[in-house]
Amino acid sequence: MSKYLVSATELVSNPSAIRQFIDARHDLINHQLGAQQYVEGHIPSAVFLDHETDLCAEKTGKNGRHPLPKREVFAELLAKRGIDINREIIVYDADNMMFAAHVWWMLRWLGFDNVRVLNGGFKAWKAAAGAVETGVGTPLPPVEWSAKPSLVAIYTADDVLANLKEPRFTVLDARAPERYRGDVEPMDPVAGHIPGAINRPFAMNLNADGLMKSADELKAAFAQYNQHDLIVHQCGSGVTACHNALAMEEAGLTNYAIYSGSWSEWVADPSRPVATGE
Repeated sequence: MSKYLVSATELVSNPSAIRQFIDARHDLINHQLGAQQYVEGHIPSAVFLDHETDLCAEKTGKNGRHPLPKREVFAELLAKRGIDINREIIVYDADNMMFAAHVWWMLRWLGFDNVRVLNGGFKAWKAAAGAVETGVGTPLPPVEWSAKPSLVAIYTADDVLANLKEPRFTVLDARAPERYRGDVEPMDPVAGHIPGAINRPFAMNLNADGLMKSADELKAAFAQYNQHDLIVHQCGSGVTACHNALAMEEAGLTNYAIYSGSWSEWVADPSRPVATGE
């Protein structure tokens, strides 16, 4: 049984009144799509969290496209929405888990120790004949709890910059190859990648059916990046980096951190170096 992934079949066949669902569907171009999809159909009682409002702090133009909120602010938002740190939490998105993995990681940042990602997302839920609710849903009653010590490691732009001179960790870039090379850049003002970063597109973690690869496959895949015994994941804004983190956890590997500001924060300072090509 996976510690951080759960199948739709398992959830549908073993319903639990204790379990809570978070709907994390989103689109990096069409920011309204996730909320629209939620209204059109979601897992009953699921709470929708918006990546552009609920899951990030105010954007200053220097802190990236999805800057982390303050821990206490995020904890207060979750408690007001009825999400309880002491219950089992299942996070899902549309299908490939890129947004669900980000919320999974953010909850672990608050100390949630019983949170899993629905493998295959809402697509898998429907395929398993799971119940679907439409509309905005009935709000959950607010709860009270305190954040626990963080279960994840976060690295900053300064950490990554220092690593260029004295390498202590491997930087893995989870973006698509064409964005890593700098061929195209649909969202950020500068194309390319952090010098020395290795491209590991998050989609490489998935089978053809859109489900996460086996633990053994993932363990073998990430072993090649272990030159410094620590892997720091980044992407465009800290979202898909968490998919690589989830894949490592699925493989039983914990020697990683997240550069949450990622490329969108990195290029906000023109003094930071940029590389292009392979």
